[in-house]
Amino acid sequence: MSTTIAPADVPESPAPTATPTRGRGLPRRLVRPAAAVLSGVLLFLSFPPRPLWWLAVPAFALLGWTLRGRRLRAGFGLGYLAGLGFLMPLLIWTDAVVGWLPWVALTGVEALFMGAAGLGIAAVSRLPGWPVFAAGLWIAGEAARARVPFGGFPWGKIAFGQADGIFLPLAAVGGTPVLGFAVALCGFGLYELVCQVLARRAAARFEDAAPAPAPARGPLLAAALAVLVPVTGALAARPLVSDAAEDGTATVAAVQGNVPRLGLDFNAQRRQVLDNHVKRTEELADAVKAGREPQPDFVLWPENSSDIDPYANADAYQAISDAVREVNAPTVVGAVISPPTGKLRNTLIQWEPNRGPVAEYDKRHVQPFGEYIPMRPFVRLFNKDVDRVSRDFGPGNKVGVFDLAGTKVGLATCYEAAFDWAVRDTVTHGAQLITVPSNNATFGRSEMTYQQLAMSRVRAVEHSRSVVVPVTSGVSAIIRPDGEIVARSELFTPDVLVEKVPLRSSQTPATRLGTLPEALLVALAAAGLGWSAVRAVRARRNRTA
Repeated sequence: MSTTIAPADVPESPAPTATPTRGRGLPRRLVRPAAAVLSGVLLFLSFPPRPLWWLAVPAFALLGWTLRGRRLRAGFGLGYLAGLGFLMPLLIWTDAVVGWLPWVALTGVEALFMGAAGLGIAAVSRLPGWPVFAAGLWIAGEAARARVPFGGFPWGKIAFGQADGIFLPLAAVGGTPVLGFAVALCGFGLYELVCQVLARRAAARFEDAAPAPAPARGPLLAAALAVLVPVTGALAARPLVSDAAEDGTATVAAVQGNVPRLGLDFNAQRRQVLDNHVKRTEELADAVKAGREPQPDFVLWPENSSDIDPYANADAYQAISDAVREVNAPTVVGAVISPPTGKLRNTLIQWEPNRGPVAEYDKRHVQPFGEYIPMRPFVRLFNKDVDRVSRDFGPGNKVGVFDLAGTKVGLATCYEAAFDWAVRDTVTHGAQLITVPSNNATFGRSEMTYQQLAMSRVRAVEHSRSVVVPVTSGVSAIIRPDGEIVARSELFTPDVLVEKVPLRSSQTPATRLGTLPEALLVALAAAGLGWSAVRAVRARRNRTA
């Protein structure tokens, strides 16, 4: 008689009758925790600056093996360990700023969301088609992490590690949630596919000589589809990725002035930072007059390129005005505005030749513990560096779109690039091009700037827009709507990037659908948890009947 053994039905080995020695039992108990940490490390290695995006798939396969069939408490613990293995190396650049304690606290809190996802994945792992529900639960965890606490921290979304991957076109279909879901589904499906193949081989070895019905193919087919559908969907979505110039082109210049020093003290010589950007702009003007560079339609300076409030400092105002007049192009200047009362403002100013400032955009999502300090008295007990932020920044409330020489330019300042809504609504408000002015000097030569650059590449494909990233100290870049970097600078090197880029006004499905794909994936995760709960209740009733 033939028997089909599905992975979910394979019972765990019975406990040995003799109590194992500590030396022999401990390594076995550590196998799954070690595998959970390793899955997180593989996720980290899939992120830039390494071009190893494909490692995310075996990472999720290993995580699936770790969590499959576990109890809920074990699922939470294993998911939490995977989160630490992923986030601790990914976010180590925060250690360079304020020391190890805030880094450990941040990763410890953020890993809780992955622990919750691990709990959910363990709960649904015995369901038919569990990889679909497991991938949905991972995205539900990312959705929660992007919203709470303090407005969320979406750094480390799986989608942001896929800027070079084959799944990238799916960003245009449903944004970062659909892109991340596809990667997780492919990984979980790969594990299930291996399980099904091994189970069928095991069943074949135990077949009797008598004829028997063939093993069911449904679970094997479902596992294969979990791997093939994301890949096929990504290939089918490729026509959505285009760099055609629907609205003509614009010649844009991104100025990287560089900073006099690294770390939190980079702005101790604030005038030097401003003068660096003025000098680079004037050099660009000279190059244009000499015919070495084309005349830019507009110029983009980075965030904090003028930490001196130009409205309160006549010298700074005049220096910016002179540089803008020399280059003869509208210029976006990143400035810190210090009102007499109230909170500081992280502001982008549209500066016109011979007219001066004509429009402003205040950063809407200011960075907790960076630009403002929540619970300051409590946090001070653990780290006195919080008092470096002696005056908090306040958020703006208006979408940033500047009309620069006839081009609608959407504005997302630095940290905002990690948030889906902050970039999307610039496009829905008419942006033909997106800029992400940033200041990464605080984080030295860490991987932070490369991680942020990858976000901008994903945003380019997600919304089919050219994206320009001017950074005070690097890496600055100009990105086409298909995610290709056509110009980039080096870290801590003064530079000016000048390129002609396509302008586009059509909207991708991801732009039009907004939060709907994410909401559907969260609903899918909830449905899986509900189904799992119902099965558990029925099983309990059957045992007590």
